[in-house]
Amino acid sequence: MNSTALIAKHLRDAYFNKNWTGVNMKDSLSGVTWQQATTKVNSLNTIAMLVFHSNYYIDAVIKVLHGEPLNAHDKYSYNCPTIESADEWEVMLAKTWDDAENVALLIEQLPDTKLADTFVDEKYGTYYRNLQGTIEHTYYHMGQIVIIKKMLAEAGKI
Repeated sequence: MNSTALIAKHLRDAYFNKNWTGVNMKDSLSGVTWQQATTKVNSLNTIAMLVFHSNYYIDAVIKVLHGEPLNAHDKYSYNCPTIESADEWEVMLAKTWDDAENVALLIEQLPDTKLADTFVDEKYGTYYRNLQGTIEHTYYHMGQIVIIKKMLAEAGKI
């Protein structure tokens, strides 16, 4: 398996499959209701905000891999739309799963030589750094989601 295929597999594992950590995003969000996803715990971000934030960067990478300019700004990365129904929550989750699979497919199509190339601008580093960083970012926020779910359960909200 070439390097880009391995990166794509690692991304899919973070979202959908068994992996070294024993958790994935889809299983971690399974059964979370829209009310739970939007419940604020102390000063932490909500689960919905963390899902939106994680996918914000996946969406930006998809656009770059389609040849578009990088148009992502940290200041907008938590601008989660208001979720007021199960349907709206399911739409957000469906977009997240679709985007994760789409970026994995695009990564698989990259030649391994592309991984050492500059990602848009030298200040962002290489394609490898950005693709792997997106996966690390997903795991980081997935950990927060798991902890928030435990806190909601302890508070009797799950």
